[in-house]
Amino acid sequence: MTALKNILVGFIVSFIGSIPLGYLNVIGFEIFLKLGFKSLLYFLLGIIIVEMFVVYFTLLFAKQLVDNKKLMKAIDFFAIIFLLIIAYTFYASGNVEVDQQGVLEKYINYPTILIGIFLSGINFLQIPFWTGWNLYLINGNYISIDNKRKFFYVAGTVIGTFGGMLSLVLILNTLAENTGSFSKYVIPIIIPLLFLVLAIVQIVKVFRKYYLNKDK
Repeated sequence: MTALKNILVGFIVSFIGSIPLGYLNVIGFEIFLKLGFKSLLYFLLGIIIVEMFVVYFTLLFAKQLVDNKKLMKAIDFFAIIFLLIIAYTFYASGNVEVDQQGVLEKYINYPTILIGIFLSGINFLQIPFWTGWNLYLINGNYISIDNKRKFFYVAGTVIGTFGGMLSLVLILNTLAENTGSFSKYVIPIIIPLLFLVLAIVQIVKVFRKYYLNKDK
C-alpha cells in the first residue's frame, strides 16, 4: 500500500509540474510536428532519464542542498538569465524565414533521445523544484523513502512527467490544427512573453529573498 501511495504522489506532483508551458514542451511539440510521434517518444525518454537521477539524488540530499546557500543563490540568479535566453530564442526562431534555422534545427542531426538528455541536463531549474517538493513530501509524511520505497516514488515521478508532457504536446498539436493563427502568434509572441513574465517573477523572487529582508 505504501508503494502504491509513493507512485501516486510522485505521479501527481510530476504530472502537474510538467504541464506548464516550458521550453522542453515547446521543443517536444516541434519534434512531433517535424519528426513524428516516434521521435517525440525518444525525446521524452531522454528527458525522464535525466529526471530520474535528479529526483533520486535530490531525494537523498534534499536537506543538504537547501542548506547550501551559495548553491541555491547561484541557481536562483542563473534562472533569470536562463529564462531570458529561452524567451529570446523562441522570439528569434519565430521570426526567421523558412530556410533559416529555428529552435530545433540546431539539434536536428542528433538522435532525439540525446536531444532530450542534453536539454533536460541543462535545465537546472528542476533542482530547486524537486528539492522543495521532496522536502515537503518527506516532512509531511506523504511519501516513505525507507529501503526500496523511494524507487516507487521515483517511478511515479518519471511516469507523471512522461504522461504530462505527452498530453501537452498532443493538446498543442490539436490547437495548431484547429487554429490558423497558432504558428503566427504563439511561437514568436505568446511563448516569449510567457518566459519574459517568468523571468520578471524570478527577479522579484530573488530581490525579496536576498535584498528586501537583508537588513531585517
